[in-house]
Amino acid sequence: MKTTWKDIAPVPTSQEFLDVVLSRTQRQLPTQIRAGFKISRIRGFYTRKVKYTQETFCEKFQAILDGFPRLQDIHPFHKDLMNTLYDADHFRIALGQVSTAKHLIETVSRDYVRLIKYAQSLFQCKQLKRAALGRMATICRRLKDPLVYLEQVRQHLGRLPSIDPNTRTLLICGYPNVGKSSFLRSITKADVDVQPYAFTTKSLFVGHFDYKYLRFQAIDTPGILDHPLEEMNTIEMQSITAIAHLRSAVMYFMDFSEQCGYSVADQIKLFHSIRPLFANKIVFLVVNKIDVRRPEDLEPEYQQEIESILKSGDVEMLQLSCTTTEGVTNVKNAACDKLLAERVAQKLKSGTNSSGTPGGRLGDVLARIHVAQPMGGVQRETFIPEAVKNLQKYDKNDPNRKKLERDIEEENGGAGVYNIDLKKTYDLADDEWKHDKIPEVWNGKNIYDFVDPDIEQKLAALEEEEEKLEADGYYDSDESVEDAEDADTRMKADLIREKRALMRNEAKMRKSLKNRAQIPRSAKAKSLSQMENALEEAGYDVDAASARARSKSQTRGRTTTRDADGDDAMDIDMSDPRQAIAKAKGRARSQAATNRLLDGVTDTTARSKADRLKKLGQKKMNRMARAGEADRHTTASLPKHLVCHHSHPFYACLQGEVTNGGPDHKADKHPGGTDHQTITTAEVLNNIETRKGHAEVNGTQNNLGDVAVVQTGRSEDGVTIVEEEIGASELLQ
Repeated sequence: MKTTWKDIAPVPTSQEFLDVVLSRTQRQLPTQIRAGFKISRIRGFYTRKVKYTQETFCEKFQAILDGFPRLQDIHPFHKDLMNTLYDADHFRIALGQVSTAKHLIETVSRDYVRLIKYAQSLFQCKQLKRAALGRMATICRRLKDPLVYLEQVRQHLGRLPSIDPNTRTLLICGYPNVGKSSFLRSITKADVDVQPYAFTTKSLFVGHFDYKYLRFQAIDTPGILDHPLEEMNTIEMQSITAIAHLRSAVMYFMDFSEQCGYSVADQIKLFHSIRPLFANKIVFLVVNKIDVRRPEDLEPEYQQEIESILKSGDVEMLQLSCTTTEGVTNVKNAACDKLLAERVAQKLKSGTNSSGTPGGRLGDVLARIHVAQPMGGVQRETFIPEAVKNLQKYDKNDPNRKKLERDIEEENGGAGVYNIDLKKTYDLADDEWKHDKIPEVWNGKNIYDFVDPDIEQKLAALEEEEEKLEADGYYDSDESVEDAEDADTRMKADLIREKRALMRNEAKMRKSLKNRAQIPRSAKAKSLSQMENALEEAGYDVDAASARARSKSQTRGRTTTRDADGDDAMDIDMSDPRQAIAKAKGRARSQAATNRLLDGVTDTTARSKADRLKKLGQKKMNRMARAGEADRHTTASLPKHLVCHHSHPFYACLQGEVTNGGPDHKADKHPGGTDHQTITTAEVLNNIETRKGHAEVNGTQNNLGDVAVVQTGRSEDGVTIVEEEIGASELLQ
């Protein structure tokens, strides 16, 4: 179970959210439009842009929703603690607003993708994209307060201590300034602030320590005052939440010296007030500051009240002094021992059913353990060998002790001089054989290289013996003989495997045919000869059917292809089906018999003259027609010195040159150009279209109020036109 939330990613503000998402979108899908783009390609680009923005928004929102804990999935202690610190309703509303924004952005994306699908121009696609991103940005800006609140909750959750509700826990509670934090600091290494005034501890503090090789956690809670639950503040409610939900040993601290500022009567009254929260828990009444005043020094009426608390049997009193460390270890050990015993008892109790039989995990463990008992009820006494009984504990100072190998080593010169004899412990039939060495040469022969001279004859005799045993059936087994039933079973299995292989191959063929072009219906049709053969085999008269098929196969009007044989097309029966399929595909893709470009033209000269006239007729239309949205257009490149302030000397000089030259003087006239190919500098400067640029795209005015679109004519690589957004609404700034 998760007990800490330090790994929650930071929650950005709404403005940071917009900057991240929109910059990521522009980086992944930069707006580039090339000359000659089809409208379908333009729609696809802006559709991808809207979808990518929506996916980025939803990805970020989902990461926030997944990072924060769900109140219904966490431990009740953490649930109530978060309710105390952050108000669970406010927390749910904030996460709900994020989830709602995610669904709204998905809806906006779906609607505008549908609209872009039917857009008729680049301008419409662009405006729909802007509207979609603007609505998404508006939805994100409305999350300003929830995102700020969730970031504050994330920071506070990261500072909360890691408390495991199911581990071994000592819970320290009581009035303020009774020594709770001092005790936690004494038994653990927790860095707890200890001050001589009340409410020094304002939140839960956790310390860890080891006892009997087990990990314990001790929790220091803020001080509690004796007033109704409705009047308790956030600091006190943290203590109440821990006491109510944590499975722990409760240590209620009391200060009989009254140095904490609260009387003994008030401390006893608080114990009775919160005692219902101690149900099914181990409770210790810990008396602190016994160096100042011990329980024996109390007034008689207070002693009677303390004894009445202890009479119930479920409360035990312990004494200590954190100042002198008297009894600190004893209190810790007593609490840990009782807590361990209680946890073991609860596990055993939960592992047995109503009849007392162990079940669950306990039953599984006990089922694996088997204690062997003598058969027939025979009682066998425990037998311990005498040698084991006579064993004595090794004592280094005992002169009759057993000598160890280390002692022998020291007697014979120590390490490096004495060499241990490993053969003295060999267990052989004769002890004299322990140190025998295998000779290399024996009776004049090398033992390691010895070869029996009769080895060939012995191997041949052994092979003859094996052959005789095999012939007599010595190695035959009844299992190797196969009966008729087994042979039939194996034959059926082979048939099944063969059938499976055929079915598998057929499925592969069907799957591969799915990705191929569909065969025309004419190729799937049966030939006339196949139909006649099938009818003859069935016993029918084929004359009438053949005549009807031949009449149906004749085409009306002029045929699109010429038949070299002049026979009936249906009567042709090809032996190779692949040729029939290829012929059918070629027939389906055949074009008209006449060429419209050459139809009605007598010779090549007339054809070229017709092409030239067509181009000349189109030239005026191309020159006078207004540029479309997807047309690549480069505006006139005006040098800065031609369009700057009139006081510039070069501009004045140029103006004078144009003025003095008269109306017929062409400043930029090319020597070989015509009147249509030349233009004066003054015309360039005075042409309103040049100064206007392309603010008016295809005669369409921008009707969206705060959004003005300018298609700039800046060309970077001669091919690309990059859109610029000028005067966009505040949501996209």
